[in-house]
Amino acid sequence: MTPTKSTAKKAKSGPAKKTARVSKSKPSPKATSAAKKSRPSLSGMPGGVGAKDFLRITDFTTQEVRATIDWALRWKAGKVAPRPMSDKVAGLIFHKPSLRTRQSFETAVFRLGGHPMFITDKEIQLGVRESIHDVAKVMSRYLGLIVIRTFSQSDVEELARHATIPVINALTDAHHPCQILGDIMTAQEHLGRIDNLSIAFLGDGNNVFHSWADLAARIPMDLRLGTSPSTMPDMKIVEEARRNSASKIMITHDPVEAVRGADIIYTDVWASMGQKDQADAKASQLAAFQVNAALVKLAKPSAIVLHCLPAERGREITDEVIDGPKSVVFDEAENRLWIQGAVIAQLLAKTR
Repeated sequence: MTPTKSTAKKAKSGPAKKTARVSKSKPSPKATSAAKKSRPSLSGMPGGVGAKDFLRITDFTTQEVRATIDWALRWKAGKVAPRPMSDKVAGLIFHKPSLRTRQSFETAVFRLGGHPMFITDKEIQLGVRESIHDVAKVMSRYLGLIVIRTFSQSDVEELARHATIPVINALTDAHHPCQILGDIMTAQEHLGRIDNLSIAFLGDGNNVFHSWADLAARIPMDLRLGTSPSTMPDMKIVEEARRNSASKIMITHDPVEAVRGADIIYTDVWASMGQKDQADAKASQLAAFQVNAALVKLAKPSAIVLHCLPAERGREITDEVIDGPKSVVFDEAENRLWIQGAVIAQLLAKTR
């Protein structure tokens, strides 16, 4: 039967309208492309590092230190959002109390797609209840990563030697590498560079200063330690750093000489954990090295003040300075999260 004209028109117009509705529901290629560009890259992993572990800053090459800082800044800015710890558990062994270290590592592991497992000294007494060798072998079967905050650097090195998974030093009596990478990342944000800065470290020649010396072995800087003759650092670590001729390391007993013209003024508690019985003695030895308004005026007008925290206000630093306009200590504390996540991503970037 031949359709009438009106029927024919409906037959033609019906499918055409339906097709038009379908085409409107599909996003345009331009819209799809824009949406993809606006999302952080899930494959934005760093290039990886040669070392299996991060126990000292010198475990990374100069290029790897720079790449880690750059990637941390990109991650903080939301330009990358990788999940290298997806389906992995990180064991966090803590033999020392912590505020920033535990929370920043747990948050970093979570944001990288993993699950943090907090482990106290009562659960793992390295070399006492079980040998370090056996602990390393067992944990390597369960976990994707070990983070350890403890006393002995040699214990951490032995743990890493026997583990088949990456080990990160979250602080020992000898070194605090994650702290200093976060510190120099903060310098990049506030001063616009990390090369050839003058850093005045005032106070005890402790683990934090040792890691600054390790950084001087990798990044050119003018590093000055203002300390007393009785609170000197491990000179073997200092001499290792001095092999980098691009850096200058000075130790002085004059706080004015240390601070004059500096880009960064840095301090830490005078008596670290495990040394609180020496607090009064060190306070007497280091009183002249307190970071106060008078000393800060001797640095560059653009100088920033850093403190790794916790601070004993009124001892190594005054309230006026730590709460003042040059202080960036809370930006510094936040950057522990981003730099530690970057270290984890670097260690997990390559398949071994």
